[in-house]
Amino acid sequence: MAAKKPENMAFEAALDELDNIVHELESGDIPLEEALKKFERGIALARNSQLKLTQAEQRVEILLQADDNAPLTEFDSSNE
Repeated sequence: MAAKKPENMAFEAALDELDNIVHELESGDIPLEEALKKFERGIALARNSQLKLTQAEQRVEILLQADDNAPLTEFDSSNE
């Protein structure tokens, strides 16, 4: 089964996979070529997870604005 693209994964699933990759790489028991592929996958997972976290933080900030008279600004979902 092919691995899901990081952008199509739930945040928690991506973190779980990233954690598994880190443990595998730290073990040092995998061939160099496989380690490089796992490292590349881990970087993609980490970048996408950071993007999702940043978007969630932006949503929380918008929701927590206390000023009811503040002008509305459009939410930037271009990276979603």
